[in-house]
Amino acid sequence: MKKKQKVLILFASYGEGHIQVSQVLQKHFYKNGITDVLVTDLFAEAHPWIDTFTQYLYLKSYSFASSLYGWTYYSTQEMQHDILLSRWFNAFGIRELRKIIQREQPDVVINTFPMLVMPEYRRRGEGFIPTFTVLTDFALHNRWLHPEIDLYFVPTEEMKIQMAGRGIPPGKIIVSGIPLREEFSSPQLQKSEQPYEKYRLDPSRKTVLVMAGTYAAALIKEIGNVLLSIPNVQTVFICGKNEALKKELEQEFKDEHGIRVLGFVEDIPQLMNISACIVTKAGAVTLSEALAMNLPIVIFRPVPGQERENARYLTEIGAAVTTRHVGELLGELTRLLTEESSLFRMQNAVRSIYKPNATERVVENILASLQNPAASWGR
Repeated sequence: MKKKQKVLILFASYGEGHIQVSQVLQKHFYKNGITDVLVTDLFAEAHPWIDTFTQYLYLKSYSFASSLYGWTYYSTQEMQHDILLSRWFNAFGIRELRKIIQREQPDVVINTFPMLVMPEYRRRGEGFIPTFTVLTDFALHNRWLHPEIDLYFVPTEEMKIQMAGRGIPPGKIIVSGIPLREEFSSPQLQKSEQPYEKYRLDPSRKTVLVMAGTYAAALIKEIGNVLLSIPNVQTVFICGKNEALKKELEQEFKDEHGIRVLGFVEDIPQLMNISACIVTKAGAVTLSEALAMNLPIVIFRPVPGQERENARYLTEIGAAVTTRHVGELLGELTRLLTEESSLFRMQNAVRSIYKPNATERVVENILASLQNPAASWGR
């Protein structure tokens, strides 16, 4: 009897994007008949106390520790995998990985976070398991790269060129886009009255969607008051799981009909679909969701590191604008909302970069590679 295939997906909880991509892949493997798919936060399982502390520092990088985080990111951006320090980093969590592999016996391992513990496991000769990496940033960092990775799935052609320049064989790089939830991957939604009615929004006004969850309350209040000054505009603040921010903003803007404050919502695609533009930090998954909905992007205060590099890339190709203070944000939003030509140019740039059906492309290529590994990896 043929053994059922088992997939192990490794992620880390530094930002929501990595777990979202992991869960999206898991669901699509299910659709393709692979019913045994384990999604694991390896760092949290291996070192829970260290993981909790470093996640705290990561969240604080949006406020007081951004320079430190940026220095760490840029100082290791081109660090080679085979130096002593890299091997120490790469082995982080390897004992827990051994336990998982012995217990689960996976047929394939997929990384959605820049960690190289599975390649290190292979480098040490502890066993060969086909290993794939799905890059969940628009910016390349060497923490994603290792010769013991069989295939890479990347968001853009530009990244494939960069990786080839760093010695990765082009045949091991597939330009897939970033996997998104099915609601974003399906054909673009028709305009609907439902979000207007559900959230008491005015269809005659342009809607600005603000992903507010990681910003300080004082800053979001300032942004809200600035947006109230733009004629014929309404603002929707999405606070996510930040309940304290939601309550504070509800109190601040309780008498303003032009502002709606929401917490965690599932129907982000519908809200994006009725919006004129989005104001957000530069997490690659949120940016990809906006690209999927052909939504012009205004990035506000990207922190040093991958988010600043994501912002730089999208801004350079014209798919986003980057702003660093509230006055600049007001100017860019006013321009986008009042100049149709600016909006049109940005939408064209958005369409030029978005890769539809990324989830299907990743899963189908992995399954095809497992059927014929020698042809895929030269083994």
